[in-house]
Amino acid sequence: MTKYPFSRSTDPHVDLSSQDAFNDGAPFLTFERLRREDPLSWMEMSNGDTGCWNVVRHADLLDLNRQPDLLSSASGIRMEDQSEEEYEARKTFQETDAPMHRAFRALVAKAFSRSTVAGFEGQIRQIVNNLLDTALDMGEFDAVDVIARQLPMQMLAQIMGVPDSDAAWLVDKGDALISNSDPDYTDFVIDQVDTEAYRLLPFRSPAAVELFDYANDLLDRMDAGEQIGVLNLVREETSHGTRMSRDEFRNFFCLLVAAGNDTTRYSLAATVHSLANNPQLLKQIQSDTFAHWDEATDEMIRWAAPTTHFRRTATRDFDYHGKRVKAGDKVLLWFLSGNRDETAIAEPYSIDLTRPRNPFLSFGQGGPHICLGMWLAKLEVKIVMQELARRVASIEQTRDHNYLRSNFIHGIKHLPVRVEQL
Repeated sequence: MTKYPFSRSTDPHVDLSSQDAFNDGAPFLTFERLRREDPLSWMEMSNGDTGCWNVVRHADLLDLNRQPDLLSSASGIRMEDQSEEEYEARKTFQETDAPMHRAFRALVAKAFSRSTVAGFEGQIRQIVNNLLDTALDMGEFDAVDVIARQLPMQMLAQIMGVPDSDAAWLVDKGDALISNSDPDYTDFVIDQVDTEAYRLLPFRSPAAVELFDYANDLLDRMDAGEQIGVLNLVREETSHGTRMSRDEFRNFFCLLVAAGNDTTRYSLAATVHSLANNPQLLKQIQSDTFAHWDEATDEMIRWAAPTTHFRRTATRDFDYHGKRVKAGDKVLLWFLSGNRDETAIAEPYSIDLTRPRNPFLSFGQGGPHICLGMWLAKLEVKIVMQELARRVASIEQTRDHNYLRSNFIHGIKHLPVRVEQL
């Protein structure tokens, strides 16, 4: 038995609609029960919003995620209800369907392509080693604060072309957005205070006002001819002759700040947690003969599964698992559940750093909305593992960890560890 298990949830009947559903870690027993007994289950929302369908089996997730004509992203990607006015005010290309989604995604895809991201390796490795210099000098530290939160934040600033000195502020605001259900990150907790005044802002968060001001300054500078990282790309004309408006750019900027940091952070936190609680894994990657870095990276991201689900909306009535899904129904694709589906992944509760042909779903594989930052996240996780293997003799978790309060983004929020250097 691991002293500090990745999840402490032992309830097979967790209310997945609650923001507290992941407070003890991922409710794997609940997903196991649903995969076994009710693979397409109807869920009433604890906040009074319209209910949703839960899709939990790996094969079903792949099947339905490949049918954007049946399950649309153009009504929002989170389980909460929103009016048409709210959707139009807050949407990004992530909440659109083809051809709009394809056209806008194409503008920025080249900036995050595998070949482009490979060119960042030196920068990432330098950042990681700077962070490890600090961590090793400390000996004991919070691995999330010192490593997992810092790397994506600093790298994102370089890619966006904004000053390094702005990175910490941007990530604080990004946390207030995407972690709007956690009182550690915002005073405007989505299910605890009245956020009606901010309903037309991304994530119903007042932090968006400050990020909008920051984005407005970037827009003015780009309009004056300045090149700012990859951001100019998204304002180019699409293949359909359209151009992202200022409102759309501001929403996109908020998304980039929030999603570009959080999911990688929690993948890194899960990686350090795994190494700290399974010493044999550290020994394995320290072996002179270990050559499975890509497989190990995929396995750690499968294990972490930081984005628990994405919501889609049925475009027409259809039958699935003997049930009738009606046009307009919300359908939740629980990718986290697919990552632990024993019918698709052998021994899914074990970490296998050499797992061949890993069919993990952490990036929303199979559908048109597969994560734009996938290659960057993979490279950051891989380099952290490589540099830990090179510089650290041991990693030990010293106290219990705690989790982000959210049923949308899952991850370890604080991870106290002790390290000894080689």
